[in-house]
Amino acid sequence: MNTKPIIITGPTASGKSDFAHSLARKINGAVIDCDSVQIYRGIENISASPFAGKTGDFSEIDGVPYKLFSILSLDEHISVSDYLKMAKDALNEVVALGKIPIFVGGTGYYINVLLNGISSIPNVSDENRTRAREMVKNDLEQAKQILSNDFDKSDPQRMARALEVFFETGIHLSKWQKQPRVGALIPDAFKILILPPREILIERIAKRIPEMINGGALHECENIIANHQDETRAIGAMQICSMLRGEISKENAIQNWITKTNQYAKRQRTWFKGQYNADFSLLHTPTNQDIDDVIRKITD
Repeated sequence: MNTKPIIITGPTASGKSDFAHSLARKINGAVIDCDSVQIYRGIENISASPFAGKTGDFSEIDGVPYKLFSILSLDEHISVSDYLKMAKDALNEVVALGKIPIFVGGTGYYINVLLNGISSIPNVSDENRTRAREMVKNDLEQAKQILSNDFDKSDPQRMARALEVFFETGIHLSKWQKQPRVGALIPDAFKILILPPREILIERIAKRIPEMINGGALHECENIIANHQDETRAIGAMQICSMLRGEISKENAIQNWITKTNQYAKRQRTWFKGQYNADFSLLHTPTNQDIDDVIRKITD
């Protein structure tokens, strides 16, 4: 079967990871991460990674090759341009294997650079990168005042990125992003969107988070604290770490995690509806029949 690369995206808890795996098994595919949280190791359960509950080898599941999952330490930072370079290497490896590349994840700015390329923002020094992260961590209000009014200030990781660019160049990230883009990796990808109704996502999120906190997520946060690692990488990590330190109750940790995840899913839905022109959309939880429908569509 010959087909162009595929992107599968959708909000958290939409079922995209299972869908991507099932599709890969049917079409001789390999799965490549485009999620900015699942790229980190040590939080597989917290991030709802395909490797949750698994240890050791993060390169394949049931014979399906996986790329860019659990490859970074929680203390490592990468820019979008770094991700684009890694994605290019992963894509070449998959093509060399004779497999169909299937990118899966819910991070809009990763998907955007895969499809449209990246603005030519200068490299940021380690000094300014550290300065930005320290400000977001220790003086969030000052960070918000520095950022331009048109910047979404709800995501600490994105705020830190915008700050480091401003510290380095004196120009706001939003202005850099309006410059012509270069380096699109898969501009002709077949784009799949999985977007169940909001009430279904809320129900799925509320069900799975208590299961996660009673499972491997707790152990992952114990390791984060013991090793003094960055607990801001994923929604859920901060809540569990706060619980383990005795700062909040288990009930509050669960509820806060659910609330933050629902807020994130809402932002994702907004981005997908406005900036992701899907070739195939599923407005429900995926089924095996949907996989067959996708296969017919991509082989027409």
